[in-house]
Amino acid sequence: MATETKTAPITLTERALAEVKNIMQEKSVPAEYGLRVGVQGGGCSGMSYLLGFDKPKDSDEIFQLEGVNLIMDKKHAMYVLGMEVDFQDGLNARGFVFNNPQASSTCGCGSSFSA
Repeated sequence: MATETKTAPITLTERALAEVKNIMQEKSVPAEYGLRVGVQGGGCSGMSYLLGFDKPKDSDEIFQLEGVNLIMDKKHAMYVLGMEVDFQDGLNARGFVFNNPQASSTCGCGSSFSA
């Protein structure tokens, strides 16, 4: 069974949290789903961020962030520790932005990094 701890290794800004809640409501995301944050191989710099709705798995940790279940594979924590997820809604860019202190380099797309 997935374990539950108190302090999430990442933070979501107020704008990002509001957008997540908005998407969950608009898309009728089932209550047993949470927001999965993690990393996967690929992208311009070797790794890219993973952000989406999913059910918890046995290897996951679950964190509570103001009414949203944040789901993360335990192995991904070292790559995103201290990361802040923001949401931009401007003329030039709209979407989630990842500010990751663990990234040793990033690329222009903003969703790929190397650690």
